[in-house]
Amino acid sequence: MSGGVDSTACALLLRREHRLRGFFMRLAQPDYFEQEARVRAVADRLGLELTVIDLRSAFRKVVLDYTAATYRRGLTPNPCMVCNRQIKFGLFLEAVLATGMERLATGHYALLGLIEGRYHLYSGRDHRKDQSYFLSRLDQKQLSRLSFPLGGQSKEETYRQVAAAGLGDFRGEESQDVCFLADGDIGSFIVRQSGMNGEPGPILRTTGEELGRHQGLHRFTIGQRRGLGIAAATPLYVVALKPEENAVVVGEEHELFRERFPISQLHWLAGTPPAETGPFTIRLRSGHRGCPGELLPRGADCGEVHLHQPQRAITPGQFAVFYRGDELLGSGIIEQKSTS
Repeated sequence: MSGGVDSTACALLLRREHRLRGFFMRLAQPDYFEQEARVRAVADRLGLELTVIDLRSAFRKVVLDYTAATYRRGLTPNPCMVCNRQIKFGLFLEAVLATGMERLATGHYALLGLIEGRYHLYSGRDHRKDQSYFLSRLDQKQLSRLSFPLGGQSKEETYRQVAAAGLGDFRGEESQDVCFLADGDIGSFIVRQSGMNGEPGPILRTTGEELGRHQGLHRFTIGQRRGLGIAAATPLYVVALKPEENAVVVGEEHELFRERFPISQLHWLAGTPPAETGPFTIRLRSGHRGCPGELLPRGADCGEVHLHQPQRAITPGQFAVFYRGDELLGSGIIEQKSTS
């Protein structure tokens, strides 16, 4: 439970047919005590026993350290991916099951199916709120213990269900994307987490011309336009980060587009790769609609992705997620642009 509309609706749907308990994760939320109070208020209204699972230490070691280390390498992390696999549906799921519960239900907008003994994960019916992308690093053991009651409905239906139960108006209270950030930016977090202020380096045009100086690669990501601290006759965007040179490379918008990139740490929900190398629909970030493409294997867990159309701001460190139709098959980490 998070105290929000989705987990509240989830409990409303499930309590008709199941014995429920509420569980809340203590991580690194800057507003933890306010959030816990909201969760307890909802649990009391629903008549649910609430248990708080303290995962602060593991969250710092797994998610916060990963985030800081990835930025230090000149890459852009996705903390939710790592948290879902190792914390929420790893340690948290284990703690919930250890209390005697059979399944962990969450308010994710995704669908699960069991076909011939294997669990399959699908996009939620409301594609605008679909959250299957963030579940792409899970495995069969984890999926077998999960339930996503909201996957077959729209967000609007969720709001109506909670309002009809007299539990208040949650509209406009969406959770923030990065749960451990308060009002500070990600650059400030990196400084706090690792003590790294950033080593100054050059801001280069793709031609090699130096336009200015930056104060640390961790303050930049691919596609960024604002906050570059340089002046130019045309709008410039970050098109590459070169940690080996401690350089930020900027260019015009058309230079952001690519159709090929290397990928590593491939993970398949079925446990084995699909027999075909494509075509897949490949999503390059959570809000990306997806693009047709193929995966050319280059080893046991790496390869190269060939997209059918060039895509904007393909970002090393982020996850490319493979779908066939609405079914999510697997994912991998986007690597730096190959030199070939």
